[in-house]
Amino acid sequence: MNAEAAGARVLVTDLDGTLLGGRPHDRRRLRETLERHPEIVVVFATGRSLESVQALLRDDALVPFPRWIIGDVGASVVDATRMTRLEGLEERLRAGWPGAEIVRGALRRFPQLVYQDVPQDGRCSFYLAPDGLTDEVKTAVKELGCSWSYASGRYFDVLPCRAGKGQAVRLLASMLGWPREAMLVAGDSLNDLSLFRLGTHGVVVANAEPALAARVPASALVDASDLPGAAAITQAMERRGWLDRRSVVVGYHRPPVHWRDGRWLAPSSPNGVLPTLRASLADEALDAVWAAAHVGETRAPRPPSSATGGLRLSLLPVSEDRWAGYFHRVCKETLWPALVAQPHLIQDRTGDWPEYEKVNAAFADHISSLARHGATVWLHDYNLWLVPGILKMQRPDVTIGLFHHTPFPPPDVFRRIPAAERLRESLAMLDWAGFHTQDCADHFRRLLADTTASPPRTGVHPLGIDHQAVAALARTRRPQREDADAQLVLSVERLDYAKAPVHKIHALATLLQQNPGLRERLRFRLICPPPATGIRAYDATRAELEQAITAVNDRWSTTAWQPVDYIPHNLDFTEIIDHYLAADIFWVASLADGMNLTAQEYVTARAATARPGVLVLSRHAGIAQHLAGAAVLTDPHSPADLVRALRTALTMTTEQRRRHITHLSALMRFPAPAAWARQVIAAIRASAV
Repeated sequence: MNAEAAGARVLVTDLDGTLLGGRPHDRRRLRETLERHPEIVVVFATGRSLESVQALLRDDALVPFPRWIIGDVGASVVDATRMTRLEGLEERLRAGWPGAEIVRGALRRFPQLVYQDVPQDGRCSFYLAPDGLTDEVKTAVKELGCSWSYASGRYFDVLPCRAGKGQAVRLLASMLGWPREAMLVAGDSLNDLSLFRLGTHGVVVANAEPALAARVPASALVDASDLPGAAAITQAMERRGWLDRRSVVVGYHRPPVHWRDGRWLAPSSPNGVLPTLRASLADEALDAVWAAAHVGETRAPRPPSSATGGLRLSLLPVSEDRWAGYFHRVCKETLWPALVAQPHLIQDRTGDWPEYEKVNAAFADHISSLARHGATVWLHDYNLWLVPGILKMQRPDVTIGLFHHTPFPPPDVFRRIPAAERLRESLAMLDWAGFHTQDCADHFRRLLADTTASPPRTGVHPLGIDHQAVAALARTRRPQREDADAQLVLSVERLDYAKAPVHKIHALATLLQQNPGLRERLRFRLICPPPATGIRAYDATRAELEQAITAVNDRWSTTAWQPVDYIPHNLDFTEIIDHYLAADIFWVASLADGMNLTAQEYVTARAATARPGVLVLSRHAGIAQHLAGAAVLTDPHSPADLVRALRTALTMTTEQRRRHITHLSALMRFPAPAAWARQVIAAIRASAV
């Protein structure tokens, strides 16, 4: 990559009506802003000639100095530092150009064309009223082997067939290695239309001619500003985080709020990575910004402060097609099976791997644009495993940490990922890596043992829940048990084979077969919402689960009772609390898991309301390593052990359950989310020393 491209942001702007448009105050602010941000590469894309631009720079003190000039409606390309032409590019743009005299001679028969007596090179420009743009004029231009541009109801430019602002920018960007994600175009007239077809970020200024706004392709990348000229450019750069560099940049593939039904919504639960970071990073003293993806072709409005809790949020637009390849397929079908100890399910997504690379590269560029010199970058999870390698090359000044909320696999499992070596090289560029458990940290260190002389530092920081919020809410609830004579066993988990929902249904069926006297004395409630739309990795699990539930209910149901109560959708957190308070037993049987915050919520809700209860917990959940065997532990890989553990829980006395919950509650004093986040940020910063 060209040195100028690394970490840069590229502003490509028209002049008249755009950069030169608006109030003097706004133009002065834009110039001063660009002077304070020398990393922003300024490119003029104008209908003016080089001579005209040079006069403008000499005579107008409010015009910022460009790095590159694309003039003559895209027929000229100039290195503004040296004021020299890029002859190679100009030759390509002007290929087939017959010359101005031949063009003027061929068009003299059209009296409506009035030649513009202004400096111009590699093009012929005329004044032309709208009704004069006839088919005969267009045909005459085509017969010359040329193209044409018409803007503002007045300006008619005859150009070389390969020229145009968009094409000139495309060639220059290719030569200099500018990624599209790093570019912002701005314009106000139809001769800027080709800029908006480059697939970059863009802003149509408020004073633009209506025909431009009508013809700009609909895209989440392009803003239609309510401000004119220079003010719109400044606004667009601010919205993309170009001007607001922060001391802490958090990179996570999802934002802490989501756009639905025309509004931004925050998670109802106070627990989990999204609300944890949302609450802890809103502290102004931390000087933090969250970089996340916004998926879709339609741009959602900027989230208000009330929705983000005061947290600064900077969204990276990602198309739905790219997201499908990156997240639905590579993340969920290639990487996730390795993380949850199911390597036989790993799929080699060779065709989709470029989408994972592109999203990670876009995140690295986006994070770089948000980070101050020497900033702390805090990445999260496997979705951004390639970011450390890319970002460290661009910004060696930043300190990069990555926290794994998921399990981290042993080296032999990790190496079964098709792109394992590329991922390993990137992870080796981290300054720090964090985990919930010691064994995951050990796996990581072993994986990188031979990759670098200075491996990343590691830390173990188990994440807790907001105990106070959960306890306070639980004390306000009075749920009613609809079946007081039957013990209620509860699981709350998303649909995922790693959570072993089918294993639990089979264990329940076996238990009833072995102990038919439990009929009508036991109910298993499975709250199991589906994954995000588009994820197909769990389709087989869903089909198998529904088939297993139907079979056990058909076999054992009575008129007034059925053994499995299946709730396949999301519930509000208050409803979840009610289910915790109603359940005698909470059942976690994950094949591999992190801290399992639902288990912590269950214990906290029961303890806060002095309710006895039992936690049946997989040995393979990260939280099990922190509870010193206090839970009823089970191995989901052993069907017999699943049955044994559930039977043990069902036969515990009330007093045993009371002591059980009290003991677990005492052990679950992990750092509260805000304190946890501060500890992790401090650990990342310390790794730079």
